[in-house]
Parts: sequence; structure tokens; C-alpha cells
Amino acid sequence: MRGVTRALLLAPALVSWWCAAVGQVPDSGAPPAPAPPPPAPPRRAPSWVWPAASLVLPGTGQLLARQDRGVVYLAIELYSLARIIQLTHEAQREAAQSRDLAFEVARRAFVATRRDTVFEYYETMERFTESGQFDREPGAAFAPETDTATYNGSVWLLARRTFWPDPNVPPDPMSPEYVRAVQFYQDHAVGPGFVWSWRNKPLEQDVFRETIRRSDDAFRTAQNVVGVLLANHVASAVDALISSRLSAAAGRRTALHTMVGPVTAVRVSVEF
Repeated sequence: MRGVTRALLLAPALVSWWCAAVGQVPDSGAPPAPAPPPPAPPRRAPSWVWPAASLVLPGTGQLLARQDRGVVYLAIELYSLARIIQLTHEAQREAAQSRDLAFEVARRAFVATRRDTVFEYYETMERFTESGQFDREPGAAFAPETDTATYNGSVWLLARRTFWPDPNVPPDPMSPEYVRAVQFYQDHAVGPGFVWSWRNKPLEQDVFRETIRRSDDAFRTAQNVVGVLLANHVASAVDALISSRLSAAAGRRTALHTMVGPVTAVRVSVEF
């Protein structure tokens, strides 16, 4: 009798244990608990976030959208920046070498202290062996350079052709034609502090020309790479904008894939 009583007392506990083991809840007569609400879908970023991120740093909009091609945009950005820095450094180094050579070979005999000026001055040194004198008369009267083989002489010839009725017949020194020609010459001729001469130094002038050419080429190539850099920003932003608009219209994550080759193809993929 005592054993039967113990069995009756243990029965509810055994039933509860068995129901928990098989994943069931015993029916106690109470209504079942309501099912929990489904989790809210993840909040989608605004449509402008991906394009704005790609415009600032190419590839970031694609990476935010979990598109692997964002790595390609980012790689182009890093390579372009490194190339621009390299080419700019190379151009500046070549330009500095050309200035050093110009002073040591063509200018030191005329000026004791080095003074640099605009780059056009050094480009003029490529074309003319000598600058010529600025004033041929040390006295009060001003006399421009007349040797047309020199730079200053070519400037004086241009002034005479521009302002004189006859470039070979000088007008009165007090006439407006003469005064305007002298003023033009003084504005465009090389002054005493920048006189140069490559006379009897043709090899050095050729080396000078070559360093100028290498500097110009490096600067020009750097400018072209800057164009590639800007195009990469625009292309990545447009790509991200199209993908963002497609995703918003489809209600699902959508990506635009462009394959450029012998046959250009555009493919749209929609995530289900």
C-alpha cells in the first residue's frame, strides 16, 4: 500500500520529465502561449550611402554591398596614388638637376648668387645658346641687345617689328614708337641677374635639354594618371548608384556586373 502511494506521488514528476525529453508540454488545460513575433528584417541603408562612399573612396560602396569587385576599384585607387607620387617625385628630381646644371655651367660666370625663377626661363635656355646682354651701354643711355642669335636680341627684334614703321630704321629716341619698343624689350628680356651662355658647351646643353624633357614627360604622365584616378572615383560611384537603385526597386540585394572584353556584357543578379 505504501509503494502504491509513492508511485502516485511520483507520477506527475515523471510525466513532466518525459514530456520535456520529447519536446512536448503536458496539456494542463491552459491555452498555449502565443508564438513570438518573427524577427524584423535588417534595416536597409539609404540608397545614397553606397554611391557617396564610393565617390569618396572607390570600392567602399561595393564592399558595403558585399560585392567583391570593390577590391578592384580600391586596388586601382591605391596604384594610381602610388604612381602619381612616384612620377611627381621623379619630375621634381629631374627639374632640380636641370636647374643645378644650368647654374653650374651656363650662369655661374655671370652671377655669384643663384636665383631661381619661373620654369619658362629654363625652357628658353633650351632654345638659345646665349641670353645676350640686357643693356649694352653701361652709361646713362639704354641700349638693348642687337645680336638676334641671342634671346634678348630676338626680343629687341620683335619689339622693333611690332612698334617701328621700319625695324631697320630707328625713329627718334623720344618718339612714342621708340619708347614703346624699349618698354616691350625691358618687360620681356632677361635681366642682368639671369644672363646665361652655353657657348663652347654644346654637350652640357644637350644634357640640360634631356633632363628638361624627362621632367616634362614625368609631369605629363602624372597628369594622365590623375585623370585615371578621377575616372575611377566616378565609375565606382556610378556602379554603386546603379546597384543601390536596382536593390531598392527589387526589394532584394541586387548587383550589376559589367564584363569588358571582345564582347561587352552587362549582367544583373538578384539575391533571393
